[in-house]
Amino acid sequence: MQVTKKKKNLYDQIASFVYETSIHSRTPRSGFWFLGSGSQSVAEHLFHTAMVAYALSFLEPKADRSKIVLMALFHDIGEGRTSDQNYVHQRYGRLAENEAVKDIAQSVPFGNEILELYKEEQSRKTIEARLVKDADTLEWIATLRAEEVKGNTKAREWIAIAIQRLKTEQGKKLGEFLRATHPDAWWFDAGDAWFIDRKKKDKKWAGK
Repeated sequence: MQVTKKKKNLYDQIASFVYETSIHSRTPRSGFWFLGSGSQSVAEHLFHTAMVAYALSFLEPKADRSKIVLMALFHDIGEGRTSDQNYVHQRYGRLAENEAVKDIAQSVPFGNEILELYKEEQSRKTIEARLVKDADTLEWIATLRAEEVKGNTKAREWIAIAIQRLKTEQGKKLGEFLRATHPDAWWFDAGDAWFIDRKKKDKKWAGK
């Protein structure tokens, strides 16, 4: 089917944005090719980074929580056009992600807000930008930890490197907790009778 381009009105622009941002769910994160296990889309990474950033913002009262969440959601928006670039790719030929974000910003009526959030995150000058960058790294650490417990020993080495990239005190402390916590700890407790007979509830789950 031939796609015909036309001058876009407000709703045309937003409709195109909706379709463009759907491509992130089909854009793979390329670091897993080198890790040797696991997979993740850019959309999955953006969503999880926003959740980490929101939680991290509670540890810094001076931070603008709403800005942090928006910044986290948009920090890799250009990868729908450039694809994800892992550290090896970036070292030898990073694509023009900045230009991609500028083009996206020109295509929608709310583009200036996206562009300003992206530029602030890239500058790392504000507390919000630093927290979002740490959230980006922490999301990667959590993902690597999930691969480590499945038996990928390479992930352990990568976690040690990623920990060194963290810049804020809150991020560094949370990074150590992520490294020490099993990814299933939030739901699985071998000592909970529920996982044996599904009849008795552990006291800590009482009332739930």
